Amino acid sequence: MSDTPPDLSDLTHPPHHRAEVVFAVASFLVAVLLAALWSSQTTWIDGQDWSRQPGLWPLIAVVGMLLFGAGELAACLIRNARNGGGDVRAELGLWLKALEYAAWFLIYVLATPWIGYLPATVIFATLLAVRLGYRGRVLLLSPLVALGIVLVFKAGLSVRIPGGAVYDLFPQGLRNFLVLYL
Repeated sequence: MSDTPPDLSDLTHPPHHRAEVVFAVASFLVAVLLAALWSSQTTWIDGQDWSRQPGLWPLIAVVGMLLFGAGELAACLIRNARNGGGDVRAELGLWLKALEYAAWFLIYVLATPWIGYLPATVIFATLLAVRLGYRGRVLLLSPLVALGIVLVFKAGLSVRIPGGAVYDLFPQGLRNFLVLYL
């Protein structure tokens, strides 16, 4: 066992990240926007004790966001000045990659009323498996997993999800089955 104390510098001086200043600026601007909108979004009742005002806690929250956001912004600017800003565009590119999956989800949600829950789930599960780089057996299993998800939600849990517009092309009996169970 070593007699040297543990290095706690990561707790007092966190490591510098290239694009943290972008987050600091964005969060501070959101706090400024909320502060600007505070009076139009909350009420202050005349004659009411200050501690019972409906706008008190939103005011405390917004003031806290402004103070801590300004402190974080100042600390980030100082760290960037000391350590160099680095390649902010590359870091932001990594952050924006996460938005791709939000786009996949939005397209899935928009496609479901048109093509139906079962086809949309099978198609998007398979496309996402391909996008994530799965090949072989896992890629072949993705439509089966999607089918299992649909069966659990629609048939097992009786979650009501509107049928797709394409279901209207089928005969009435088959259409009703598809809407109810798939």
